[in-house]
Amino acid sequence: MASQRDVKNRISSVKNIQKITRAMEMVAAARLRRAEQRIAALRPYAEAIRRMTRQAARDAGAEASSLALLAERERGEGQSNVGLLLVTGDRGLAGGFNSQVIRAGISTDAQLREEGLATAWYAAGRRGVSSLTFRGREISGGYTGFTDRPAYADARDIASRLVADYIDGRLDRVEILYNSYVSPLTQVITREVLLPLSQATLTGAQDDEQETDESQGDQGPHALVEYEPGPAEILERLIPDYVEISIYRALLESSAGFFGAQMTAMRSASENAGEIITDLTLQMNRARQAEITQEIMEVVAGAEGLS
Repeated sequence: MASQRDVKNRISSVKNIQKITRAMEMVAAARLRRAEQRIAALRPYAEAIRRMTRQAARDAGAEASSLALLAERERGEGQSNVGLLLVTGDRGLAGGFNSQVIRAGISTDAQLREEGLATAWYAAGRRGVSSLTFRGREISGGYTGFTDRPAYADARDIASRLVADYIDGRLDRVEILYNSYVSPLTQVITREVLLPLSQATLTGAQDDEQETDESQGDQGPHALVEYEPGPAEILERLIPDYVEISIYRALLESSAGFFGAQMTAMRSASENAGEIITDLTLQMNRARQAEITQEIMEVVAGAEGLS
């Protein structure tokens, strides 16, 4: 049995760790609230960009199919390349937040290889970059240092590289994998196609039905949209913004999901530390009782020896 001093030292160490985990939980909770506010502020703007892009694509008609970022490429004799953008965090101590994105990316890579497609890796976050490098994957683009509080400029840098690689023909499709924020306890792995932006994505039947229902419910006059210089030219300018907004939204969702996962993990760690402290306190009390019992026995034995 461990001595009373050893158990006290262990209790002191666990209490220090518990203080750290509680502090990290509080910091993560504060940052989570700010991240949720940023997501709520972005949604109206993102929806407006999507609605404008959808309307411009509908009005452009056949001209929209000629745009490079809208046209889907057919697989030729050469091997098609699919760019995978993994959005992770710069730091750990968040449970399985980062690892589940990495596992989803590796699983997607295996699925694409079965289809005869090659994979080009892109990663946002130090955890994603280091994990892919450790696994021997060649990273075409790594972006780190901003995942705790991503800015729109960060999304623009990532989007410009992906769009350039797609237009230059180095990529035939671009997909993004990230943790979509549902609640502090729940983050869902989301896989989306960024490029090409098919017309079904911009003018899908589900969106058309929703707009039809809204128009039927509102019988008032609707303004006609006039384009200058034209819907195709406007659409060509809107598509890069649409891609940037999609990446920025993924970065914000991942940031909120990270803080939610970290808050939950640190709360669980604090509770586990409390349970360990309780067990060690019982162990220390048993050790103290054993030492007292041993001392009493020694005193009794000494008294018997003198009598």
